[in-house]
This record gives sequence, C-alpha cells and structure tokens, in this order.
Amino acid sequence: MGTVETESPALEAPADEKVVKDIVQVDEQSPVEQVRLMVLNTDDPTLPVWTFRMWVLGLLSCILLSFFNQFFSYRREPLIITQITVQVASLPIGMLMAAVLPSTKFRIPGFGEREFSLNPGPFNMKEHVLISIFANAGSAFGNGSAYAVGIVNIIKAFYGRNISFFASWLLIITTQVLGYGWAGLLRKYVVEPAHMWWPSTLVQISLFRALHEKESEEDSDDSGGARRRMSRSKFFVIALTCSFLWYLVPGYFFQTLQSISWVCWAFPHSVTAQQIGSGFSGLGVGALTLDWSAVASFLFSPLICPFFAIVNVFIGYALIMYVVTPVAYWGLNVYSAKKFPIFSADLFRADGQAYDIKKIVNNKFELDLAEYEKQGRIHLSTFFALTYGFGFATIASTLTHVALFHGREIYQRYRASSEGEEDVHTKLMKKYKDIPSWWFYVLLAASIAVSLALCIFLKKEVQMPWFALLLAAAIAFIFTLPISIITATTNQTPGLNIITEYIMGVMMPGKPIANVCFKTYGYMSMTQAISFLSDFKLGHYMKIPPRSMFLVQFLGTMIAGTINLSVAWWLLESIENICNTTGLLPANSPWTCPNDRVFFDASVIWGLVGPKRIFGPLGNYQALNWFFLGGLLGPIAVWLLHKAFPKHSWIPLINLPVLLGATAYMPPASSLNYNSWILVGTIFNFFVFRYRKDWWQRYNYVLSAALDAGVAFMAVLLYFTVGLENKNLSWWGTSDSEHCDLATCPTARNITVDGCPTF
Repeated sequence: MGTVETESPALEAPADEKVVKDIVQVDEQSPVEQVRLMVLNTDDPTLPVWTFRMWVLGLLSCILLSFFNQFFSYRREPLIITQITVQVASLPIGMLMAAVLPSTKFRIPGFGEREFSLNPGPFNMKEHVLISIFANAGSAFGNGSAYAVGIVNIIKAFYGRNISFFASWLLIITTQVLGYGWAGLLRKYVVEPAHMWWPSTLVQISLFRALHEKESEEDSDDSGGARRRMSRSKFFVIALTCSFLWYLVPGYFFQTLQSISWVCWAFPHSVTAQQIGSGFSGLGVGALTLDWSAVASFLFSPLICPFFAIVNVFIGYALIMYVVTPVAYWGLNVYSAKKFPIFSADLFRADGQAYDIKKIVNNKFELDLAEYEKQGRIHLSTFFALTYGFGFATIASTLTHVALFHGREIYQRYRASSEGEEDVHTKLMKKYKDIPSWWFYVLLAASIAVSLALCIFLKKEVQMPWFALLLAAAIAFIFTLPISIITATTNQTPGLNIITEYIMGVMMPGKPIANVCFKTYGYMSMTQAISFLSDFKLGHYMKIPPRSMFLVQFLGTMIAGTINLSVAWWLLESIENICNTTGLLPANSPWTCPNDRVFFDASVIWGLVGPKRIFGPLGNYQALNWFFLGGLLGPIAVWLLHKAFPKHSWIPLINLPVLLGATAYMPPASSLNYNSWILVGTIFNFFVFRYRKDWWQRYNYVLSAALDAGVAFMAVLLYFTVGLENKNLSWWGTSDSEHCDLATCPTARNITVDGCPTF
C-alpha cells in the first residue's frame, strides 16, 4: 500500500534533496546533550509509512499483545509483554515480507490515479516505529491490559454481581481515550519544544537504531582477525524456542520450580521459618525460581531496566522488606500484626479470620452498616498496611523532591520552550501536515458525551453520578500539563490513584464501584494522556507524520480495549471459580488474579467501607496519615544536607520517591518476584554489561523479547491443550507451587485459623 494523501509532506523537495543532511546550525541543535547524542538530525520524507507491512504487523501485534496480556493478567505470575518484544520480533518478519511480497503496482477504485503496492521497497524504520506504537497500544502503554477491565473483574469475580457487556465496553473505551483529547491540544507545550525531551523515548530510539544498523555475522576480534557471530534474528529464534520448550517444565510438569523455597522444605512444621523462607507469602529468604514469568511479572523484564534503577529499587525494597517489616511484625507487633499473616493482600477480622466482604454489601451494592458492625473493623496484614503508608509518603515526597531538585530545571526548560527557537527536529516535522485541532475537540467532546451517557443512563451499573465524572475529568485535565512537564524533564510520573480514591471515598462512602470508576476516570485518563504524549515525542524524534501517529494510537487503543474485554469476558465465564482463592479453586490453580485481588481490596477500603472507617477516626490506621508529612519533609532534609555538604556528590543521588516507592507493586508482587528480578537484572545489566559489553549490546534486548514471547506462546498452548479439560499431573512437584502452607498463618496466641497451629 502506498502512502495516502494525508501523509504526504506539505513541502516537496527536489529529488536530490529529499534526505536532509546531518549538518545543522549550532542554534538548531537540541539543547539536551542526550538527545544530540542519540537522535539523528536527518529525515527522508519519501519513505513509505502506511504500508501493507505496517498494517498487517501492526494490527497483528496489537491483537496478540492485548490477548496475551489480558490472558496473563489472571494468572499467579501475570507476565506483561511490552512493545519491546514486538520491536525485536517484527524486524525479521518485516524484512522477510519485503523480500517475498510482490512489488507490482496497482490501482484501487475510488482512489483516482494513485498507485499502490504490497511491497513499496525495503522495510524501513518509520514502518517499524508505527508497528511498535500499535503494539504499545496493545499492551495498554506498558500496563498490560486496560485498567478499567479490573472493574469488570471485581464486579463479576469478587462481588458476584453483574454488569452488561455494553456498559463494560463503554467504560473501558471512554477511560482509555478521554485523555487523548486534551493531550493532543497540549502537544505544542510538551512535545514540540526541544527542552521537553522525554528521557524514556531515548531507550526506544537506541534500540531502533541498533536493530536497523547493518549487522554482519563477521566481527573483528582483539587481534584484528575475523570471527563469526550469530545474527540477532538467529539468536532470537533459538532463544524463543528454548524459552517456549522450557516453560513446559515449570508451567506444567514441575510447577514447584516456580518458587524453590527450600527453607520451607527444611522446616515443614515451623510457621516462623516458613514466613521467612516463603517466596510467595513471606520474606523470600533463599527462595529461587526457574520460571521466567516469575522473574518478569509485575516489574517487567529486568533485562531492559538500567542498573542504577535496579540499585535504587533494591535499597528501598531491602530496607522495607528486611528491616521495617520484621521489626514491625516480630519486634513491635504493630497493629496486632501477629494475629494476621506477615504478607497478604487479604482483609481480616480482629480474630484473624478472613473478612466476609459479600456479607457487608446490600442489595443496592452499597455498604450494609448493620452487617459491618457485626463483623467489626477491617484489619490488614503488616506489610499491606505499611504499603499504604509508604504509598502516602511516596506521593508527598515526589512533590517536594521534584520541586527542590528539579524545580529550577523544569522552570528553565518550560520558559525556554515557550521563548526559545525551534530545534532541527521540530523544523523537520514542519514538512508534514499537522493534525487539525478540531480532531481533538471532537474526540474530547465525544468521549465526554459518551461518558456522561454512561453515568446517566447506566448509573445502576457504574454507580457514579454525572457530576463526579466531570470532577474526575477536571482533576485529570488540571494535572496532565504539570505532570507531563515533570515526566518530560525528569522521567518521574507521580500517580493520582490514591488521591482520587481518597477524594471519592470522602465524597461518596459506601459505593465501591463509584469509587473505582472515579479513580479510573481521574487517574487513568491522565496516565493515558501522558503515554499518548510520550509516544508523540517518539514519533517527533523519528520523524513520523503526526496524522499517522494519531490514527495508529487511536485505532490501537480501540482494538486493544475491545479485545481486553472480550478475553476477560470469555475467561470469567468459562473458568469456574476464577480468582476465588478461598478454597474453591484447585490447590495449584494459576487463575488467582493477584492484581484484581488488590484492586478489589482497594474498592473495599476506599469505596465500600471508606477512608473514614480505615484511615480516619473510625478506623485502625489513622496514624498512617503521618506518612504524608514524613514524605513531604524527607526530601527537604536531603536537600538541606546537600546544601550543607555540596562536595559530597552521593547526597543528591538519594532519591526518596524511588526508595519509598520501591515496593509499590507489593502486593500483588511477592518477595520472590523482587529477589529474582534484582538478581537477574544485576547479572545482565552490571556483570554482562561491564565485562561482555559487545554481547550485551548485540543480544540483551533480543534475549528479553525472546524469553517473553516463548513463555507467552507456551502458556496459551498449555491452556488450550490441557487447561480447558483440566488434565493435570498429580505428584509432589505439581500439588503445590511452593509447599509453604504455614507461611500464611498467624503467630499470636489463641488465634485459631483453619490449617494452622494454635499457639
């Protein structure tokens, strides 16, 4: 397919001047050094973009990623396949299509004299970028699946109520695209200015350049001679095959390899030892895994994370997991910690029994105060309670840290972006037709209108009144620009999830679905807007026509959201007792829905019961609100220390938002996930990077993509071949994925829980 009219450059250069030379004036260079080093100052506007290859591979990758990520989201180890997998895998396929497809030109009725071809020439980088953007939409911009699918999951699987497919679809689509409207209008503030450089996009650009460099299987060694090296494509196929075949072992034949918690095996009758050694339900001391999905779940692949980020996560995680939590549990018995498991996402009564949430929900899907008074206040496990406290501190510390350590830079860059001249990249992008503003106005008006219709005519299903929708949209709109500027200059993105939960919980307590809907509209529409702008900046650097970017993002989001919901509906209807971990699922079932469990708990804490009865005067955890103040003051102390001792360069490296937020994924992530992620990431991004840098540069990202893809294909194959008919093996290696049954037991005296010893 040829390039359609909307993608034609507005200015047509002579044939010998099509490629803009990499010679620009000094004042046209990007003011950011990293951008100058990484992004090319050239463009060839004649390269075809809307090709048959782009549409086939883009749509296919979007469909596959949205299917796989939604499928995996219900499993104990919810592997998220990101666009990097597609970025690596689509290159050899695109080159193969360029080699075998016919280049014959033809006309299509209705398109006049325009000629089209299935093969307009070599597979180019611009096609590759658009395929990756399609894939990014398929992975919900790195989130795995559409956030609003969690609302459908908790309604059907946890509360045992119903919501229609149509209302679910409207909810998912509107929450995904609502922010696109105002994001498009903000492009001139955070995409076009050179000082808004979006650090995360440079990782993608470096990978695109590395993949498209002409590689030879012959490299020179240190002595000047030639040596044979495997091509990236061949390495990818071999690694994918190995990953595909190996997952058969931990995924079916020997599932205990998912968590080799040998401490539990050595002390089968000790609750304390199993709390220490359990990888899934304890501190994970000594726990190992031979399952890639356990390594890459929740935190994404460790192979693509820079080592300095791994170190920051490790320090924060180690302090919270191995210092604060043991002291709070065994030392201080904070909040009667020993009555409950040391690590759990479940909700409990004061006597250590699981809280029966369904009993406190009345026929109107609201809080039944009489039943709530019978069961008493909700209690959390030690780690879960501390997680909320550190979450409060993370939000507050992000604000002061960014203001103190990056405030001047943000202000200077924003002022320079509004006053400064255009850099070479912005000038090159002027060759393409821009997106008319009315596109974004129409999209914004349509998405708000549909969202209002959902809240007015289907209010019984979503609980949220129309004025709450407008408030959520206003919050998201107000925060999009400042947080986009923070992300574009510091690569830190403060979240609004806890803020929106808190606001709605105070406004309308007792309505769980209204709370999660408000959070999704207020939090996710802003997050989607920022992801939209980040992808636009990637397209800006790679010289992708703006209209192509917009249409691919919009279509990809619509397709992915629809497939997410379809897969969710299929699994929720076909897998009996999915997500029900209270004994109804088989002992070693993978369908435990860890992310949705935490999402459900949040709906209970912030929506059904409300923050007043959890973190307020009527709850047990009012003291956790002090974490807001601690987080606010912490960066001030670090900043003052830096000013007092400016020669100590390590002081400004103390990043409290990263340290305090290191365990943000826990729960549902476990100590096994963190320990294995840190270990594998250190091996590849420190030792291999330092001592085998050529190998790392050539194969590291390729290996990550192959491992993800191999596990994904085998997991789906296992489900369709043996999972649908419940054909399971029965022996010690499959009866339990860990054999740490006592890790979830309380240790307080006179607390009786089924399956646990009473002290």
